[in-house]
Amino acid sequence: MIDLYYWTTPNGHKVTLFLEESGLPYRILPINIGKGEQFQPDFLRIAPNNRIPAIVDTAPAGGGEPISVFESGAILLYLAEKSGRFLSTDPRVRIDTLQWLFWQMGGLGPMAGQNHHFVQYAPEVIPYAIERYVKETARLYAVLDKRLTDRDFIAGPDYSIADMACYPWIVPHARQRQELDDFPNLKRWFEAIQQRPATQRAYALAANINTAPSVSEESRRILFGQDATTVKNP
Repeated sequence: MIDLYYWTTPNGHKVTLFLEESGLPYRILPINIGKGEQFQPDFLRIAPNNRIPAIVDTAPAGGGEPISVFESGAILLYLAEKSGRFLSTDPRVRIDTLQWLFWQMGGLGPMAGQNHHFVQYAPEVIPYAIERYVKETARLYAVLDKRLTDRDFIAGPDYSIADMACYPWIVPHARQRQELDDFPNLKRWFEAIQQRPATQRAYALAANINTAPSVSEESRRILFGQDATTVKNP
């Protein structure tokens, strides 16, 4: 059984995509980040960066004590190795998959996240910041579009953890001020993943868990008002 500490963000969706595809047994323990539940001591013992998602594998390979994992990319890698799925054992395909997984973790996710912040959530309109991150998001979309010119999925003909990592960050493309028609290869890939039954199950589950996704002033303070004292004086 996998215990998944989850909320309905792109990083959270990555893990439900994998679990729905793989059929690994799991249960969701919601962590409402708008209410500050990510700062609860029990969660911090699993995820010291006070961010979702995190997992606890209560039945790890080889037995023994449960294993906890935080950071969505590490979770995808762990689950792929545990299940033997969505990460090729061919060394060339494997490293291709991993480098695009890390591309998402280091590029697409953080830049699209800043795009979301300055376009949707910042308390004041900062044109330079909006232009900076909308343009960088577009550049990253173009990188992915070019990658998909001659292949069905990011690492080749097979769906992998690289696709699961990237897809949830493309879902809010309209909020990122991006037009998928400008990226035809990416659009074809996106629509193919969108139609997968496991993808539809994962997003239907999210809609049932978070029925009020709007950000209030209180949740804005919790989400965007943290500094070093959050860690030093929990």
